[in-house]
Amino acid sequence: MTTQAEKIFTFQNMEQQTKLTGPKDQLLMLIEEGLSVKLHVRGSQVTINGEDEALSKAYQVLDVLSQLVKKQITVGPADVVSATTMAQKGTLQYFLDLYQGSIIKDKKGRSIRVKNYGQRQYVSAINHNDLTFGIGAAGTGKTFLAAAMAVDALKKGEVERIIIARPAVEAGESLGFLPGDLKEKVDPYMRPIYDAMNTLIGADHVERLIDRGVLEIAPLAYMRGRTLDDAFIIVDEAQNTTNAQMKMVLTRLGFQSKMVVNGDPSQIDLPKGVRSGLIAAQKILKDVNRVGFVRFDSADVVRHPVVGQIVTAYEEADQKLAELKQAREEGRA
Repeated sequence: MTTQAEKIFTFQNMEQQTKLTGPKDQLLMLIEEGLSVKLHVRGSQVTINGEDEALSKAYQVLDVLSQLVKKQITVGPADVVSATTMAQKGTLQYFLDLYQGSIIKDKKGRSIRVKNYGQRQYVSAINHNDLTFGIGAAGTGKTFLAAAMAVDALKKGEVERIIIARPAVEAGESLGFLPGDLKEKVDPYMRPIYDAMNTLIGADHVERLIDRGVLEIAPLAYMRGRTLDDAFIIVDEAQNTTNAQMKMVLTRLGFQSKMVVNGDPSQIDLPKGVRSGLIAAQKILKDVNRVGFVRFDSADVVRHPVVGQIVTAYEEADQKLAELKQAREEGRA
């Protein structure tokens, strides 16, 4: 049985208080929303009210965030959301490990780090496997982290080029009828990739790499018939590949190359009756050496907390529909 209780967290100084509370106490509000507690700032202290377990987690979150401030690391909303979700999942003891190093620095010099335990496992899997599958909801950082890993590998000379592909399912077979050249036709479907790369290295640098053939962003169909050596390959939106397309792209992997395949099985846009290659690959390749699978859930979403709640709500609704469909089928049997 849970009971309501109160606990007090004391700030060490005004600087720490300012950095942990955020403008208009916005960071504290994220903790309240994530852990179902109430936080009240009184002088140099925060009074935490809530049920015993949630209260303890909120205090632990404030404690680990205060340790980031001591290390001169700026605490932002994403850090707070990460800490609260890790507290909920029982992995908060790993939180500070996430800040031991960064993957790379972005175009503004900001360190790109993993933001939760799920992302940590994902980056580790990419480092230790030739082929890694990142499976889970949008907002878990799959594409952005894979792009950061690719840029890091390129800068270190581990690969000679980066190739990023995704199926342009919405365009179907009508790509040829769209106006413009190939780039103009496929750019709308590649925009999330460009956004990630532009954030990491800047739009001008992206264009220079494309012109030199070091960076290629193209529809999945353009991978056919190629062997991709010395490359970091990212396949995005892989839930929209057919079984044949998945087999085709996976067999493009060449020597001294690494491939990351990302997708969200809950967002399949394939025609009715066409099986997703991503779902099939999970079963076919589960026992293959040097192939890793990392699965994200709604708690790994690093956008606004309500996004994770939306994902969970839709997952629950889909589950209820599946159960209802199964019950109807069993009733007809």
